[in-house]
Amino acid sequence: MYHYGGIVVSNSLRIAGDELDEDIINYIKREMNLSIGEIQAEEIKKEIGCALPLMTEMSKEIRGRDLATGLPKNLVITSNQVQIAMEESINEIVEIVKVTLEKTPPELASDIMEKGIVLAGGGALIQNLDKLLSQKTGMPVYVAQDPLDCVVKGTGKTLEDLDRLKSVLINSRKRR
Repeated sequence: MYHYGGIVVSNSLRIAGDELDEDIINYIKREMNLSIGEIQAEEIKKEIGCALPLMTEMSKEIRGRDLATGLPKNLVITSNQVQIAMEESINEIVEIVKVTLEKTPPELASDIMEKGIVLAGGGALIQNLDKLLSQKTGMPVYVAQDPLDCVVKGTGKTLEDLDRLKSVLINSRKRR
């Protein structure tokens, strides 16, 4: 019998929603010659962002400044284009998950294989991220019931048990 009473394996990657928004902004600038803002990029990510092609491609009208003329311009972006825009960052997320799983003790890995991986946070809302991770890891992957609330609740639980987790939190900072 084994018992793990805390963090067993951890990794940190500085890719989150803001980086994915930046990926979208840069793609639109490079491929569509249009400048858009962060708010619109986040809307695009939330509405049609995906990690794998959708069964039915979606599109969204976007408004920005034409980089050639400097004038306002409307264009349409597709979910496939957004997938391409975010692909490199999404692949980094997939790789860090795989590296973390490779470091996981065999007993715990078999539990994860049986029960699956649960995605939490805003990134969990990216369409088909669960399917991509499942394909790449061979494990079941689920999206938490309230993925945005999970981060806040987890932070709260950490603060409640700060004395017990202090050494883990301090050691994980040194490893970065």
